[in-house]
Amino acid sequence: MTGDLAGHIEDTRLAEALSERYLAYAMSTITSRSLPDVRDGLKPVHRRLLYAMQQLKLDPGSGFKKCARVVGDVIGKFHPHGDASVYDALVRLAQDFAVRYPLVEGQGNFGSIDGDGAAAMRYTESRMTETARIMLEGIGDDAVDFRPTYDNEDQEPVVLPGLFPNLLANGAAGIAVGMATSIPPHNATELYQAARLLIEKPDCTTEELLDVVPGPDFPTGGLLVEDRQTLVQAYETGRGSFRIRARWAVEKGRNGLWTIIVSEIPYQVQKGKLIEDIARKMEEKKLPLLADVRDESTTDIRLVLEPKTRNCEPDVLMETLFKHTMLESRFSLNMNVLSQGKIPGVLSLREVLKAWLEHVHDVLVRRTQHRLDTVLKRLEILEGFLKVYLNLDEVIRIIREEDEPKPALMKAFSLSELQADYVLNMRLRSLRRLEEMEIRKEWDGLGREQASLEALLGSEKRRWTRIGKDLQKMQALFEGGPYGQRRTIMGEAPVSIDTSAALAVEREPVTVLLSQEGWVRAVKGHGHDVENHRFKEGDGLAWHVECQSTDRLCLMAAGGRAFTLKVADLPRGRGFGQPVRTLADLAQDDHVVAFFAFGDDDTRYFLTSSDGKGMQVTARNLSAEKRTGRQVFNLRDGGRIQFVYPAGEGTHVLCLTTAKRALIFPLDQVAEMARGSGVSLQKLADDAAMQHVCLFTLAEGLVWKEGQRTRSPDDLAQLEGRRGSVGKVAPQWMLRK
Repeated sequence: MTGDLAGHIEDTRLAEALSERYLAYAMSTITSRSLPDVRDGLKPVHRRLLYAMQQLKLDPGSGFKKCARVVGDVIGKFHPHGDASVYDALVRLAQDFAVRYPLVEGQGNFGSIDGDGAAAMRYTESRMTETARIMLEGIGDDAVDFRPTYDNEDQEPVVLPGLFPNLLANGAAGIAVGMATSIPPHNATELYQAARLLIEKPDCTTEELLDVVPGPDFPTGGLLVEDRQTLVQAYETGRGSFRIRARWAVEKGRNGLWTIIVSEIPYQVQKGKLIEDIARKMEEKKLPLLADVRDESTTDIRLVLEPKTRNCEPDVLMETLFKHTMLESRFSLNMNVLSQGKIPGVLSLREVLKAWLEHVHDVLVRRTQHRLDTVLKRLEILEGFLKVYLNLDEVIRIIREEDEPKPALMKAFSLSELQADYVLNMRLRSLRRLEEMEIRKEWDGLGREQASLEALLGSEKRRWTRIGKDLQKMQALFEGGPYGQRRTIMGEAPVSIDTSAALAVEREPVTVLLSQEGWVRAVKGHGHDVENHRFKEGDGLAWHVECQSTDRLCLMAAGGRAFTLKVADLPRGRGFGQPVRTLADLAQDDHVVAFFAFGDDDTRYFLTSSDGKGMQVTARNLSAEKRTGRQVFNLRDGGRIQFVYPAGEGTHVLCLTTAKRALIFPLDQVAEMARGSGVSLQKLADDAAMQHVCLFTLAEGLVWKEGQRTRSPDDLAQLEGRRGSVGKVAPQWMLRK
């Protein structure tokens, strides 16, 4: 057969072969690496780490073992990946600033909130925490399924059975192929209470659950500033984001001086990078109210912020810091998890809790059945022992005289094969009256336990009552533990604080110059001969804007992203200025198509793209506080922004394509959008593109080129049509060079 296949070539379309193999890879990444299971909240690597540690008997009360030993067992038996990635996963489970309830207790250097990495695995030691022990409890009682390991030499659990809501308690983050997950940590005590509420009232709403679980509870504390409705919507849909702020307080000094002390920072913000970020923003003069920042942290965080003047209000200073630094951050909620073991999907808070409770119920049924099977087996053995004690002399005779005592015993006393085996293996010293009494006592106790187990298996109501009591015990256990107290304070959405007075900039006329190579600078005054300003060799003027020092400028990139520059932040002087890419995260392959002053109002602008699309957008929706800007126009592959006009420049739109087709239609037919792909301005032929678009007022006529006569409404009437149509053949005066 092998000889027949040798040299065999099978033709397959490349697209089909690639899609088939990529799909297999994508599913493997989703189900076996990146997404957590809704039942235990673990990815395979974390589950294998805990199971390997249990196999090594690294219980909370035992001694520590080198992390290299643990990692070696994991990659050798269960997880065929690199040791660095496995060790990184182990380290994170031990960091109390990364996980709300650590599953690994570390000894040695396991990193810090400053962003320092852990020591090498040969130097660190670890063992399981009590939380991890709870997650593994019952794994030997047939509570969960096992599957073969990657080399078929061992078995590993498909999921952990323990009574701990790890998915929500510790959160999860992961990026798969085409999907991702991001779940913040929560307070376990509140989760147990919510689960009990769901048992008592299965149809309870998300709002009722949020009365118990008000929101995330991050290990680094902080202040969650979101309104109730935003939280409800996020937890109902499984998608949203939460705004977290640092916790701070004012510390009074002598002579009216004061400083701000930051004691808690947002989750997943490294303290070292935070200080660097604040220092950089001070150099960029974006924090004019801040004089200095110092790190006086020990085991607790203590960042000292000194104001430039004591006349400044602390709230105003912190508002500028929240606006420009990582003292305020956002954490995304995307509860995309594996349910039923293999199916990825975004679940709501109620669905996640319900799926976990179903897992808890399934584990209870399986453990109860396993215990019942053990009890029945022991009762069968005890029944055989009792028969023996009533006929000891006959049993001894059979064993001494018969060549095959086992069949003889089974026939003489109606014993099962199991009972006969245990009778033959019985020690002689057990043949006494006291032992018989102990057996009868054990028989009676197991009989009562059998009845209780059978009653539990026979009644779903009893099982849920039992689960409710178990959850109440776990709630009390965590409530009294070191991690029971809620750390993140739930606050209201912050009231907007006006910082303009504190950050007041003297208003004066300036002219902003932007060169072809992307260098920007501001020159005092208006009416400059901008063409004669000095630029670097090979560079020249691209844009100039006459404005005020208090104004803001919109920089529109060809890729559809709008950036906001404050004139007050731009460099001044006789130099060449500053690269605009240091002020805005403009992609290297992108370029500026419009540069103008604008306000935070409803002034409309008309944007067009090379693929014949257009939209109107207000100045408010062009504004972007971050360096990353705001994606306003979503373009197709190869599409680019061509023109940006103030909508007040005209009432009608004129479009001209490279196929020499022209079209005129009213501007109000172009929809206003905050963000989108625009609407079709003119239908393009397959090989055509948009050549020119302009705005004009139909009643005043159109001057197509400087020096030409004004075209009257009668001249233009033949080109009028419906937006999105092909248009008419362009007249010669429009095509003439």
